Amino acid sequence: MDEKNWLAGEFEANRAHLGAIAYRMLGSRAEADDAVQEAWLRLGRSDADVIDNVGGWLTTVVARICLDMLRSRKTRREEPFDLPVHERLADTSKTVDPEREVVFADSIGLALLVVLETLAPAERVAFVLHDMFDLPFDDIAPIINRSSAATRQLASRARRRVQGRTDVPEADAARKKQIVNAFLAASRLGDIKALLSILDPQVVFTPDAAAMRYNPSVRELRGADAVADTFKGRAQAAQPAMIDGEFGLLVVVGGQLRVVLLLTFDGEKIAAIDAVADPEYLGNLKYDLLQE
Repeated sequence: MDEKNWLAGEFEANRAHLGAIAYRMLGSRAEADDAVQEAWLRLGRSDADVIDNVGGWLTTVVARICLDMLRSRKTRREEPFDLPVHERLADTSKTVDPEREVVFADSIGLALLVVLETLAPAERVAFVLHDMFDLPFDDIAPIINRSSAATRQLASRARRRVQGRTDVPEADAARKKQIVNAFLAASRLGDIKALLSILDPQVVFTPDAAAMRYNPSVRELRGADAVADTFKGRAQAAQPAMIDGEFGLLVVVGGQLRVVLLLTFDGEKIAAIDAVADPEYLGNLKYDLLQE
């Protein structure tokens, strides 16, 4: 069997699994089919000899495609979600068999899809891949450019919302912006007390390899005391921004973007901070600066 036929066979063997993942992430069968088709096109352009596990590779690619699509929705809309899932399912009737769409939705649970629509893109990907498809956090983390600790936090927060738990109130966008600005001010002023009031007691700071090369003193930190002490008097060059539809900080030095700090919230606390300095990631980054 030649390589092309072998890849086609592997793709067909995984098609149903990929479609299920994409549908749970996107809530639309039409968009899910588009994501799976795009994964097939990318597989055809890839070097099969360097792919050890085709199923795992396809899962990763579909997840990244879905994440991009979810983030694109965020940047296009003034409100996070414009239509309930059941209304958007009806809107796909021109391209999808309506009966097939309803059956597919019923097999998952329309109520669950509606709740999933309320999750932020990275939250939704982390929750779907871990809680619905049992992928380890270590495998999910590179897909959403977060550390394993932050990915665990995102999935945990999503799980609480899906289960309808209200023990940890979720901050809205306006409140998160206030928290980001308060974190910046406290960091620049070296106000440890203010930093501790913003950080979750179990907060985790995780730099990627590029960030550690950029600043050798940077390392993984756990706990509010350690993270607050590290950010005391720092963040002078940081600017608040919406990064791929989520709140974070850009560190610009000499007019060049050096590091991105991705923030993970748990209620009204910052539960994880990921420092990403990978040049490829920074080169493809989509962001909008926010006023402090």
